[in-house]
Amino acid sequence: MERWQRILSESITDPDQLACHLPIDPEPLRPVVARYPLRITRYYLSLIRERDDPVWRQCIPDPLELEPDALSLDPLNEKRLSPVPGLIHRYPDRVVLMVSSACPTFCRFCTRKNRLDRKGNARFFDSMEAAYEYIERRPVIRDVILSGGDPLLLTDDGLENILLRLQAIPHLEMIRLNTRIPVTLPERITQQLCLMLKRYHPLYINTHINHPMEITPSSMEACAVLADAGIPLGNQTVLLKGVNDDPEVMKQLMQKLLTLRIRPYYIHQMDLVKGTGHFRTSVQQGLRIMAALRGHTSGLATPSYVIDLPKGKGKVAVLPDEVKRQGETLFLRNYMGEIIAYPDGKEETEG
Repeated sequence: MERWQRILSESITDPDQLACHLPIDPEPLRPVVARYPLRITRYYLSLIRERDDPVWRQCIPDPLELEPDALSLDPLNEKRLSPVPGLIHRYPDRVVLMVSSACPTFCRFCTRKNRLDRKGNARFFDSMEAAYEYIERRPVIRDVILSGGDPLLLTDDGLENILLRLQAIPHLEMIRLNTRIPVTLPERITQQLCLMLKRYHPLYINTHINHPMEITPSSMEACAVLADAGIPLGNQTVLLKGVNDDPEVMKQLMQKLLTLRIRPYYIHQMDLVKGTGHFRTSVQQGLRIMAALRGHTSGLATPSYVIDLPKGKGKVAVLPDEVKRQGETLFLRNYMGEIIAYPDGKEETEG
């Protein structure tokens, strides 16, 4: 067992363990954890400074997750967009390959939280062979995104087997890998891993960092090792109420990312996921944040603000002059030119 695997095995997975580390009553959390499993690495838990701080909100179970809502189990219609198990094909020239079934820390806002079983695993496939064959038969596919779960929870050998198989497909031009591990399990980013990854360029990694508190000496070192391997790094941030829905916090985060050689890529409006309504902000708040970034910091520190439209209709970049509103509904144009209605909710009063 490698060091990072031993550290992962010591993660917090039940409310009683959590109560040994935090001033928390485990009883109200039991039904939440029975529905939405708990896992927090001890490293990520150590970043919590006080109750309900930005790290606490992202990883500690909350009874609000069980509040009735009209949100979706599968807001992006991933099941319908999976022509074979373990593969999502939404856009013509790229696919998502679900190579891992778990994460080192379960984010309470996760888009796929309703696909986890009681042990925290998502069953996407029995074999990946059908997914490989699907890609091989479609020369239009030029880009594969490895996701899950977190792809870096695979062993080095397991991940390399996937990269080897994909590299052998002639029409694939690049591979992307989405991970949150640099801020939840930085010990996983080893020199050995990076020596292996650099053999498979062009390879891109998108990190998922949501708050400046997640940028520590350990996560900085993990990102530096990846960057030193020649891997271009981007970051996808989710806009979360009570975490980063503040223009100054978001500006600080984007600026810090650049010091790590990570290019801010997207700020995501929260997906319409059942069990996550307490994290949602209005789109107007997202636009305020973008207005505070543009012209007030480097263009390199200004990502695109995007909404992943319901029912798998694709991402749209949201700009102030492109948003049409009727009451609580926005009307957005997707990549296919369709006008899609998007529920924004009531505008919150400032002050």
